[in-house]
Amino acid sequence: MNDIVKILQQNARISDTALGEMLGIPAEAAAAEIKKLEDEGVIRGYSVILDDEKYDRSTVYATIELKVTPQRDCGFDDIAKTIMMYDEVESVSLMSSGAYDLAVEVKGSDLREVAFFVSERLSTIDGVLSTATHFILKKYKEKGIFIDGEEPDERGLG
Repeated sequence: MNDIVKILQQNARISDTALGEMLGIPAEAAAAEIKKLEDEGVIRGYSVILDDEKYDRSTVYATIELKVTPQRDCGFDDIAKTIMMYDEVESVSLMSSGAYDLAVEVKGSDLREVAFFVSERLSTIDGVLSTATHFILKKYKEKGIFIDGEEPDERGLG
């Protein structure tokens, strides 16, 4: 199972035949294992990693740190569920650092749209005490994929 997941994380479009060859199993067994992982909810979906420099240079990404008051009987879950319902939100994560509680990654068409989202939507949610917005200037690597298409020379890494 771990091998299949690792391969799919690098290339979710790999054929069942190629996957089976890599794992030394028939293509049908590879397809059945993927189906099982999907049915069990281990694989939640598939996505495309874009190079926004080539696709849409106006897209803006930001990470917003939220300090929140946990709610009785549900902790941070209800606030996180409220936040993740917004279309602008790409991900929501509970953090352990103590400096802030939730990390929210958002996408907008420009800086103004993201700023409006933070000031008018996020900061007005009951329980949100403060926000700190960090605009992402450039992505170099995402989900293990090098965005600029060039793998670094491993000789320089050690």
